Amino acid sequence: MGQPSFQASNAVIYVTYAAFLILGTGLAWRLRHQSKGEFLAGNRTQSAIPLALNFIASALGSGILFSYPELATISGVQGVVVYALSSALPLLGFAALGPIIRRKCPEGFVLTEWTRQRYGVVAALYLSFMTLVTLFLYMVAELSALQQVVTALTSLNGLPVVIVECVVTTIYTSLGGFKISFITDNVQGAMVVGLIIIATITVGVETKIDRDLIDSSGLTKANLLGWQLLYILPVAILTNDFFLSNFWLRTFASRTDKDLWIGVSIAAFAILVILTLVGSAGLIAAWSGAWPGDDPANAEDGSISFFLLLEQLPSWVVGIVLVMVVALSTAAFDSLQSAMVSTASNDLFRNRLNIWYVRAGVVLIIAPVIVLALKASSILQIYLISDLVSAATIPVLVIGLWDRAHWWRGFDVVVGGLGGILAVFIFGTIYYGDAHAGAELILLEQGLYEGDWAAFGAFVAAPVGGLIAGFLGMALRLTVLYVRAKVTGRRFDALDAPPSATSGEDDEAEIVGEPGLAKATGKFF
Repeated sequence: MGQPSFQASNAVIYVTYAAFLILGTGLAWRLRHQSKGEFLAGNRTQSAIPLALNFIASALGSGILFSYPELATISGVQGVVVYALSSALPLLGFAALGPIIRRKCPEGFVLTEWTRQRYGVVAALYLSFMTLVTLFLYMVAELSALQQVVTALTSLNGLPVVIVECVVTTIYTSLGGFKISFITDNVQGAMVVGLIIIATITVGVETKIDRDLIDSSGLTKANLLGWQLLYILPVAILTNDFFLSNFWLRTFASRTDKDLWIGVSIAAFAILVILTLVGSAGLIAAWSGAWPGDDPANAEDGSISFFLLLEQLPSWVVGIVLVMVVALSTAAFDSLQSAMVSTASNDLFRNRLNIWYVRAGVVLIIAPVIVLALKASSILQIYLISDLVSAATIPVLVIGLWDRAHWWRGFDVVVGGLGGILAVFIFGTIYYGDAHAGAELILLEQGLYEGDWAAFGAFVAAPVGGLIAGFLGMALRLTVLYVRAKVTGRRFDALDAPPSATSGEDDEAEIVGEPGLAKATGKFF
């Protein structure tokens, strides 16, 4: 094989970053006179194909080279198919719910703006906190994955690469905002698709499969984890996508609902194919003998099976993969950065703070992101923590999309979200018979692949417990309001429907004005 030389590896990595820096800053210079609203969002400006490329670029990251092949070595074909479907199909939720939310909140550009309008300030700040924490964790996970990928492919020190990526993306996203992230994602998304095709053809031609290993590996058979993942992954990924403002920015950027449906559908199909191919690398590594499986004498972590497979291929293939990794990581990271800028500006400062202060805030958090990324060894666990929180929060949040649920308030959402996390602790304490182990289950320290029912139970307890807690909170709230009404002699009106109001402009209408300044009319209590 080939591992590229020290000089070649550095050249491939840093020339690619330089190209993205030149592209991003050049475009930012052309857009230097854009308004604050245009810097933060691009409502109703994008057609289907650019949307598709953006969703592809935003949904993928360098971490897929670890997580999907690893699951393949554990849960086989069943795990690969379930994981790929669970990652791709939830994107269709943005096409289904995006038009509804946009009509209800036409001046918004992130989910938290609708939350403020529907549930009030407290619930919006609660969701905003969860959103910003999720974006932060995803940034940590992306840089951690990048550092590990670079080390695995080239044996270079990954820290300089991580720092350069942060500098490059921070420069052009700070100068150009959402539009620059959107345009560069088009280029990066197209690059990833092309490079995946080249890499797939190369692996197919160069790799020799040992047919005897197919049956002996057991990876074509159904297994308990595979069946559990049929529930865990759709719940985890679907709900967590709601916390990712980079997806909502792109949803609101669609020119029409038709463009959104077409763009998201194309992206979902492309992501399904890409993730299936990446996951299959774990299967091919096992069946070609590159990954030794469970052999105690040659035990290797399944998360590096993709890189063990690359060791059997020519060095120029690794060079192609390096370019793909840089494109994947840069696209994902700049999307997260622009999403954090837009979310923080809208939710915390109502878009009234000078945008340079918001940019400076995002620059300041890069240092802790890098530090945590270098210390975070388990990328999957980072995602799982966020997934569990979203599984508890999102079910109680989306009840408000039903117009007849006018009696549902922000208090119920917050109580439900926190109650879902408490339910995980209660389940874990009962399951393990130990309160400390129950607390650890909230962080899913044992991961997802232990072969017991702990993780499955946690992802059942979070949404179910959240809904139960939310309705108990509603009952308590209504009881307090009823008693207060009786004591003060006022009419009990907590269940009254609000006055009918317009739900927003028609889909094809032009929305005028700065985004994110919709009037907050929701009630918390």
